[in-house]
Amino acid sequence: MPRKVRQLIADLEHAGFLNRGGKGSHRNYQHPKGMRVTVSGRPGADALPYQEKQVRIRIEESTR
Repeated sequence: MPRKVRQLIADLEHAGFLNRGGKGSHRNYQHPKGMRVTVSGRPGADALPYQEKQVRIRIEESTR
């Protein structure tokens, strides 16, 4: 079962990413080290596979 967009957002915030705003259902997150990722969709919507992968990769990059 796919994760929800709200879970991806929680993972990003836990890893130190800050919400820099966005338009509509898009949210731009930036880490103090410079990594950026955009998450789209309503918080209760199912996250798409590419979104889950993108968030996982950015979180891994921020811990290096």
